[in-house]
Amino acid sequence: MSSAVDQALATLRRGAVHLAEEAELRERLASGRPLRVKVGFDPTAPDIHLGHTVVMRKMRQFQDLGHEVVFLIGDFTGMVGDPTGKSRTRPALTRDEVLRNAETYQRQAFKVLDAQKTRIEFNSTWLAALGSVELLRLASRVTVARTLEREDFQKRLHAGDPIALHETLYPLMQAYDSVVLKADVELGGTDQLFNLMFGRDLMRSHGLPPQVVLTLPLLEGVDGAEKMSKSLSNHIGIDEPPREIFGKIMSISDDRMWRYYELLSALPADQIDRLKAGHPREAKVRLAMEMVARFHSPAAADEARAEFERMFGAHKGLPDEVPERVVECREGGMSLALLLRESGLASSTSDANRLVSQGGVEVDGRRATDPRERMAAPATHLLRVGKRRICRVSLR
Repeated sequence: MSSAVDQALATLRRGAVHLAEEAELRERLASGRPLRVKVGFDPTAPDIHLGHTVVMRKMRQFQDLGHEVVFLIGDFTGMVGDPTGKSRTRPALTRDEVLRNAETYQRQAFKVLDAQKTRIEFNSTWLAALGSVELLRLASRVTVARTLEREDFQKRLHAGDPIALHETLYPLMQAYDSVVLKADVELGGTDQLFNLMFGRDLMRSHGLPPQVVLTLPLLEGVDGAEKMSKSLSNHIGIDEPPREIFGKIMSISDDRMWRYYELLSALPADQIDRLKAGHPREAKVRLAMEMVARFHSPAAADEARAEFERMFGAHKGLPDEVPERVVECREGGMSLALLLRESGLASSTSDANRLVSQGGVEVDGRRATDPRERMAAPATHLLRVGKRRICRVSLR
C-alpha cells in the first residue's frame, strides 16, 4: 500500500509549486477513499486557453488515480471578479455574460477532463442563497487584517489606489465554496495561493479538516511577458481552429517554447532533452502538432502542419527575395499593430488596426484577428499584408 501511495504522491507532486500539507495528502491517499478535488473557474471570458490546462491536466491526474474532480464554475464569484494580480477593480460582469461564458467552459472542459469522473457545480447555488444575515455571520469569522495581507491589496494600499469593499469578500466566498463542498484538495495557479490558504482557515473555523492546497505554475502568453489571458490578447484558446493553434505556437520565441514543453507537453523529460539538441524549429513543430492533436485530432494536426508549410515553411507564393527588417522591442513586447507600423507594413497604428480588422494581415501563415496581440522578442515572423506586402521581421 505504501508504495502505491508513494507513487501517487510522486505523480501529483510533479510540476507542483506549493503543497500544503504533504503529510495530510499522504494520509488521505492512504485512506483508500476517493478524494474530492475542487478547482474553481470564474467564466470571465468565453474560452479556456492553454494556461488553464496546466491546472486541468493535474485535475486529470487525480481522476486517473480514481478521485472525484469538482469543476466549479464561479457564476456568482465571476460577477464579483477575482482581484488576484489586478492593480484596479475589475469591471463587473452581468449575470447573462457570465452564463454565456459558462456554457463554453462546460463544453471545452471535457477536452481535458474525464466526463465520467467530473462533477460540475455552480457556486451561485449556495452563495446566492446566503442572504445578508448569513453573509454577515460568515464575514465575522475572518478579520480585515487577514484579508489585507494579500499582496495585491498591499500594493494598492501603498500606491494609494482604491480597493472596493466587495473585492475583500472574494477570498471569503471562494473559501466558503470549499466549506460547502467539503473539499479534500483544492488546486490553482500560484497566484491563487492566498485564496486557497484562506479556504484552509475557513474550513477549520467550521470544524472541518482543512483542504490540501496544491498550486501549479502560471503559463506565460505568446508574448512571453505576462501570464496567458484573453484580456491581454496573448492567449491560445483550446477551441480555436487547428491552424490558429499551430500558427500561434510557431510564433512563440525559441526560448519560451521550452517553458511550454515543460508545462504542457506529455513527452518524457529525456525526449524533450533530445529535442533541445536539435533545431528549434523542428521542436516547435513537434509541440504545435501535439497541442492540435490533443484538442482536435491527429489528422487535424497533420493538416495544420501541411497548411503551415505551404504558406510559410515551403514559401509557396512568396517572392524570391523577401525584405527583412529588424525592430527593436522593449521589455514586455509590443502590439501587432505597432509592429506593423514599425516594420513599414502600415502607415500608422490606426491603419494597422483597420488592416487587421478587415482580415488582411497574416502572421506566420495564420490570419491575425486582434491588433492588440502581443509580440515579444527574440523572435522572427513572416508578416503579410494583402497579397503583395510581405516582410520577415526580427524582433530584438
